[in-house]
Amino acid sequence: MAVSEKLRALLASSKIRYTVARHPVAYTAQEIAAAQHVPGRQLAKSVLVKTDRGPTLAVLPAVHLIDLKKLKTVLGAKQLTIAKEADIKQQFPDIEVGAMSPFGNLYGVAVVVDRGLGEAEEIVFNGGSHTETIKLRYRDFASLVKPKTGAFALPVSRPAPAKRKSSSKKTARKKSSR
Repeated sequence: MAVSEKLRALLASSKIRYTVARHPVAYTAQEIAAAQHVPGRQLAKSVLVKTDRGPTLAVLPAVHLIDLKKLKTVLGAKQLTIAKEADIKQQFPDIEVGAMSPFGNLYGVAVVVDRGLGEAEEIVFNGGSHTETIKLRYRDFASLVKPKTGAFALPVSRPAPAKRKSSSKKTARKKSSR
């Protein structure tokens, strides 16, 4: 599968400049960023959420996670859950599950973007498949989608280095002196 026809048609009719790049099959945002040699903060990942106000596509830098409480507040929702695969298939029937572009508006889905993504001059995102991405200027994306913006992304924290137990050092010394 290639770039979604709906997305290709919108980009062609808008007369904005964009590029399509192929890469080996990649499923996670971080894998895609590595395959395309772009910083994770420039790669837009799209996550479908279900709210009491309807489905919403949350778009954020690949190097972040969604803070569900903050997103709920940004959307003014009483309930919010991450959509399941079946929900994604139903909402985006012409794309590979997990390869949604941030153009939810093409599918009647509201779009909310974390402010941090807007700091990138250009963004890269899935075009509907796990083997192609699209790169365009953030401001062109924003003018075509007109997303709601807010702060709902959490940086992914690195695990703390494991602390050694002092008893394990003593055990190691005893074993080495035998």
